[in-house]
Amino acid sequence: MAKSRHDQLPTSRSIAELVELFDTTDMGELMDQMPEVEAEVKLTRRRHLVELEEDLVARLDATACAQKVSSQALVNTFLREKLAEAR
Repeated sequence: MAKSRHDQLPTSRSIAELVELFDTTDMGELMDQMPEVEAEVKLTRRRHLVELEEDLVARLDATACAQKVSSQALVNTFLREKLAEAR
């Protein structure tokens, strides 16, 4: 990255000035001037439910048990492989 053009954080809050600051500054050089903040982040995993035919579930469970993996892991593996083949 090129040498920063700023040696301190701007006091103005205009969008144009902030855009220019982020475009031309290595923010690591200004870390000591940045205020400390606390933030609460709530990460959630998304789950997707897919309806399966009963005979497929029985075969899936048997195959997963034989391979000593969960049905979920087996489905993810099968889908990844099949989608990779489709490329």
